[in-house]
Amino acid sequence: MAVTLYDLGSASGLKKLDEYLLTRSYITGYQASKDDLTVYAALSKVPSAEYVNVCRWYKHIDALLRISGVSGEGSVVTVKSSLVAEAVATPPPADSKAAAADDDDDDDVDLFGEETEEEKKAAEERAAALKASGKKKESGKSSVLMDIKPWDDETDMKKLEEAVRGVQMEGLLWGASKLVPVGYGIKKLQIMLTIVDDLVSVDSLIEEQLTVEPINEYVQSCDIVAFNKI
Repeated sequence: MAVTLYDLGSASGLKKLDEYLLTRSYITGYQASKDDLTVYAALSKVPSAEYVNVCRWYKHIDALLRISGVSGEGSVVTVKSSLVAEAVATPPPADSKAAAADDDDDDDVDLFGEETEEEKKAAEERAAALKASGKKKESGKSSVLMDIKPWDDETDMKKLEEAVRGVQMEGLLWGASKLVPVGYGIKKLQIMLTIVDDLVSVDSLIEEQLTVEPINEYVQSCDIVAFNKI
């Protein structure tokens, strides 16, 4: 199978490309390759949102290029005629020198050439980088508002807050705080914190860090006031 692209700057050309990408993630194969770079370079800007599949594909390839530090500029694409994607089921015979010569003289974009080992390795690295980036994006964050109550009105609230903020772990960031009166001269510490959901469990933070020695000398209990996904 081979694919030839034409006139990608026209509405009809983009429509045909949009239809071609309806059931495909990449121009050819199952991962980004030089074929995607060639077509990417032929498009001068992000396609209109009406071409849903082209727009999705373009932004995906653009993200891959930014991650890998590769520029799509410099590729040469000749576009002509009106049809965008033309599937050819039968490749030319291997022993047909005339057919091969005709192909060499063709100005169309032939997207199917044998990839070198270096190109394959680069494509695999880009795919791995994209996969790693996707995992990082999937790791969401949450904003938590917590009430931390002392034992009595004689508890040193400054030391209580210092002890609380002294709890440090990957994915935990302490934010603003204030003292809020609860009655009988007792005040509670109300504090904001941001957590990375995959790294920090609020329940474990309370049970294993904030209500055990030596912090429990100051902290009597902790309550979650608000929990919001960021």
